[in-house]
Amino acid sequence: MIMARISPIIFTSISLLLAGCASFSSDGGLSTAQGLAQSELGKDIVKVSDEASAGLVQRQAEALLRRPLTPDGAVQIALFKNRGLQASFNDLGVSEAAYVQATLPPSPRIGLSRLGGSLELEIERQILVGLFELATLPARAAIAEQRFRAAQFRTAEAVLRLAAETRRQYYRTVAANQRVAFMQQALGTAAAASELAKQLGETGAMNKLEQAREHAFYQELGAQLARARIDQQVERERLIRQLGLWGRDIDFRLPASLPALPSAVPSARDVERRALEKRVDLQALRHDLDATAGQYGLAGATRFVSDVELAGLSNYERSKSVVEGPDGPQLERDKIRRRGLEVEFQIPIYDFGATGVRNAQEAYMAAANRLAERAVNVRSEAREAYLRYRGNYDLARHYQGRVLPLQKTIQDQALLQYSGMLVDVTALITDARARVLSNVDAINARRDFWIAATDLKAALVGGGVGGGESSAAATASAAPAAGGH
Repeated sequence: MIMARISPIIFTSISLLLAGCASFSSDGGLSTAQGLAQSELGKDIVKVSDEASAGLVQRQAEALLRRPLTPDGAVQIALFKNRGLQASFNDLGVSEAAYVQATLPPSPRIGLSRLGGSLELEIERQILVGLFELATLPARAAIAEQRFRAAQFRTAEAVLRLAAETRRQYYRTVAANQRVAFMQQALGTAAAASELAKQLGETGAMNKLEQAREHAFYQELGAQLARARIDQQVERERLIRQLGLWGRDIDFRLPASLPALPSAVPSARDVERRALEKRVDLQALRHDLDATAGQYGLAGATRFVSDVELAGLSNYERSKSVVEGPDGPQLERDKIRRRGLEVEFQIPIYDFGATGVRNAQEAYMAAANRLAERAVNVRSEAREAYLRYRGNYDLARHYQGRVLPLQKTIQDQALLQYSGMLVDVTALITDARARVLSNVDAINARRDFWIAATDLKAALVGGGVGGGESSAAATASAAPAAGGH
């Protein structure tokens, strides 16, 4: 081989470096995401890369869809079917390919030239190897590895984020169904009262004003039910998108009500410490910082000479000439072989590498500041998530144990007094409106507790903590629908 003839030492060095090259993992780099999915979610993830894996996830998803969907079942289906998550897995594969590429020695460049004339032929063969690329290969490989590790934790964060978003949307959808069911029940009662008012009016036992109030209350509840049904359909479509379903798979069933509240909730002890230890976004930023630190050291090492190439040369010349011989003119051939080395290097004479070093310094400090900022925010997010979790639990328990029983007592007593002609229809309608509003608020409070529980989990391990704001907005939009008259 020409390489062996030019420089056996270079060939041997490249062979040794090849022995330390990284190779592609069998799982596409998903080991970190798979481990966290199992430990934190109790769920599986599958990278759909062929028909066999696609068939596997479809069969498992269909098995979950055959029965009423639970929060855990919804999360598992989303992890199987959501194409955005699959795209994150593909992006991780691209990062792994970049990492493997960074561990390979620089590819030699081969040049061939041929010059010929009437009686002369010159052939030059050249192979070039970047010496600096060879010398800095271990450092660059270590940097690439840290970048890849950061990408693995970001993929794990994408898994946790999808799981959290799916749970939040699941609770919103079930709550919307529960509100519709309650509004339908309330509308049925109001319809019976409206019909009774009409009959009493025909007998003269109820004046027109009271009849109109009963009819108006019934119509208002009908409008509120229509609005609740719109919200129900919208929330279901949002859940379908999170699950990644289409076709006949969207005809899944949901339970009639939200899960019951737990009998007790854990304390806030060590939430900050647990978040700092387990948050995947923090771990990704730590790997980014390590990679940037390695790059800073590399920039210092290559400050004054930024590129060196070693060229192995092999030159072959052949010429012909006509000389006088004993028997007349004769053709004589001359062959010349030359071998050697050529070194080319680039020196940054204008700034002597100062701009490269400054760039590395600023990049390192930016990475360090991002990590510090995230660590501060993680502490606050964990505290905020627990406060919302605990507060929503107390609020939901208050509605369940205090408000709703009192509203039922008021309704029962008002009906008794109305039957005995001790209160007029106006008081009865006012109490009915208050009961409708309290029940809707109780449903929203229980929904907000389960969303807050999801946010707390995300604040401790990763996956985004933005559910509380959207939940509060949903509550605010639902309240006027229940009692804004």
